[in-house]
Amino acid sequence: MSIKVIASNRKARHNYAISDTWEAGISLQGTEVKALRQGKANLSDGWVDIAEGEAFLKEVHISPYSHGNRENHPEKRTRKLLLHKKEIHKMERAVNEKGFALVPLKLYFKHGKIKAEIGLGKGKKFYDKRESKKKQDSDRDMQRAMRRS
Repeated sequence: MSIKVIASNRKARHNYAISDTWEAGISLQGTEVKALRQGKANLSDGWVDIAEGEAFLKEVHISPYSHGNRENHPEKRTRKLLLHKKEIHKMERAVNEKGFALVPLKLYFKHGKIKAEIGLGKGKKFYDKRESKKKQDSDRDMQRAMRRS
């Protein structure tokens, strides 16, 4: 399977405890696809909104295509996500629970199509972030010790 990651949201896993993920297609314009092939995307401010039975990717920044003309796309336009209705209903039920949010985790090419990985996350408290950082550091130290011996 040929997967090439375009952009990833590294802060999402730091700020949220991701419990479930979905793969979604994205409805894009031509210059957006060309800009993504150049790797010009930023997911850090992005989020997913569900309205009228459809999912939308909001506040994801895709820079204008370098060789585009006046028909270039707006950088932070709302983009429709291509999902099955059952998946959208499952997401909607989960988001209606307190503290859950849908965040984009990755944008990538899969068999020539652009896909987005969407995660269902519950916001971490400050002490949870500190605890996960300590665990990450101890795991890293353990791996180093195992490599040395």
